[in-house]
This record gives sequence, C-alpha cells and structure tokens, in this order.
Amino acid sequence: MYIAFSTCVALALINTSQGMVKSHADNHRNITMKTLASFIAGIPKAELHLHLEGTLEPEMMIATGKRNGISLPWPDATAARKAYNFNSLQSFLDIYYQATAVLITEEDFYDLTIAYLKKAASQNVRHVELFFDPQSHTARGVGFETVLCGIERAFVEANNSFNISTKLIMCILRHLSEKEGMEVLEKALAWKPWIAGIGLDSSEQGNPPKKFRMLFDRAHQEGFFTVAHAGEEGDAASVKEALDTLHISRIDHGVHCMEDEKLVTELVNKQIPLTVCPLSNVRLKVFRNMSEHNLKLMLQKGLCVTINSDDPAYFGGYINENYLEAAEALDLDHHDIIKLAQNSFAAASLSAVHKQLYLKEIECYARQQIN
Repeated sequence: MYIAFSTCVALALINTSQGMVKSHADNHRNITMKTLASFIAGIPKAELHLHLEGTLEPEMMIATGKRNGISLPWPDATAARKAYNFNSLQSFLDIYYQATAVLITEEDFYDLTIAYLKKAASQNVRHVELFFDPQSHTARGVGFETVLCGIERAFVEANNSFNISTKLIMCILRHLSEKEGMEVLEKALAWKPWIAGIGLDSSEQGNPPKKFRMLFDRAHQEGFFTVAHAGEEGDAASVKEALDTLHISRIDHGVHCMEDEKLVTELVNKQIPLTVCPLSNVRLKVFRNMSEHNLKLMLQKGLCVTINSDDPAYFGGYINENYLEAAEALDLDHHDIIKLAQNSFAAASLSAVHKQLYLKEIECYARQQIN
C-alpha cells in the first residue's frame, strides 16, 4: 500500500510539475507573441498587393448600396459576412464582383480609398502600391475618370496627412480578352501621371500569362512597371511563364513556385519579389491552414518574399493581422519580421534613395526595440 501510495504521489507530483512547466511555457509564449505583436504593429512596412475593391467592408458596402439605390443579396453587414465562406478563388470573385456594383460615383471611390489608407497608416504602412480594376467598373457604365479622380483625391489627402506614400497599379482582368485589356490600356495612357504600373489579376485557371503578351509589351514601351498574379491557382509553370513572356518586375502570390527548384533558384538569383498574402491563401484553400503555409520556407530559401493583405475586407485581416497570424503559426521571430519588412521596401517601385530611407527607418526601429 505504501509503495502504491508513493507511486501515486510521485506520478501526481510529476504531472503537476509537467503542468507547471507547460503553463510556464504557454505564458512565456503568450508574452513573446504579445511582444512580437507590438513589434509588428510598429515596424515600418510597405504593402504591395492590395486590391482597392477588396477593402470594401460590408458596412460600407451596405451603406453605399443604399446611397446609390443598388439592391444587394444581403440585407445587412452581418448577413454579408456570413456569405464570405469561400472554397476557391472563383467563389470569392463571384461575391467580390457583386459587392463592387455599389461603387458608382467619384465620392464612392474617394471614400473607399481614404478608408483603406487611414487603416494602413494606423498599422504603420509607410508606402502602398494599390491595385484597382477599371474594367469591373467601366463595364457597368462608370467612367474611367470617375474611378481615377476619386482614388487620386484620396491619395493626395493621404500623402499630405498620413505620412504615407502611394502608387497606383491598374490591373487587367485576365478572364476577359487581350483586346478588351488593350482598350483599357489605351485609356490609361492619358492618365500616366496618376498610374504607375500595370498588373494582371482575376481567375488564373484557363487564362495563362501568354494570353496578354502583346498588352504587356505595350505597357513596357509606354514606361509602366509591370506585375502579374501567378502561382496562386496556377502551378510553378504559371510563374515561369509570367516571367518569360510578360517580363514582369514582381510576382503577385507565387507560392507554387516552390514546386520547381530550378525556378526557385532563378527567383533567388534575380531577387524577383513575391507578394504573398497569407490570410488570403488560407481562406481560398491554397493551404488548408496557416501552419501549412510555405512562407517561412520561402524566406529560408532566400526568396524576396513579402507579406500583404490582398482583399482584407473578405479575408479577415489587414497587413498587421497577416504578419501576426503567419508569425504565430509558423514561429517567425523578430529577425524574420525585420526581413519581411525590408523585403517590402526592396520590392517596391521606389527610387534607390527612397528605398534606403525606408530601410534606414526599419534599422533604427529594430535597434530601439531589440537592444
């Protein structure tokens, strides 16, 4: 009885001790993640993969729809959020284009843009390269200049008031024809002072990069910098084709590049940036959960990978939430966060002088926070 009792006591003590150790470890991790969350919130960063239309929060969508007399399939913001249960890129796009229909006036585009820029500035985003999809608006009879004037007015206000710099990238919808894309590119030529780059987005499946070879050749001739979505729905071959046929400066998403070691080597050697969007990738089932995301492995391989929010109104978080959820699931540390922030400016279409200024900000911030 004595031995049995002693054994029970010993086991109880061991279990209690293990519980205390686990509790201590959990508390330590909670403290560490709180510290990392604070570090993420304060570090200067750039956002390079953000669709303006994807920042349309349900509350603004409902209010704007009522203002413009547009009926929606959702009676209120709560019902709309419940519908945001996607199983693929296309299931998201179906809802995305329905919501976009409420945007009609210059004021609508100003309101949408300034709301995002305020949010970005609050998360210490110092530079934004913002996507917009004019074809999704002009097809509804909204004037090209209406969209641009609303966005530009918000840009000017943010540049003057929010300590944030901005560039605008006009995306071509790849599910439409190259001819239709060329028509919108021609319209953009008159607005070159306001449009810095040309991108390619929408459904990747069945719409390979080579479909838009001539359009991107023209964009280069006109002096635009160019980017394209590839390797999200598509495989590594889609990334390679975008590089070889469109001669782009940046790959948007690109997570499937890891399937091709030779391609990874090329991307590392040329330091071609990849604008990864972790929460988007999980919500659209590119990865089953954040712990399976290959972001950390991409960093370890030496890829110039960045973190961005893509369509934050639909995917559950803006840039800081993307950093933090990736950090928690993938065990990223302060040095990983610093590298990701540095990459975001290195990947931006900024002058070498401006890049160095932003990188110096990161260096000073990290020294103050870590030492």
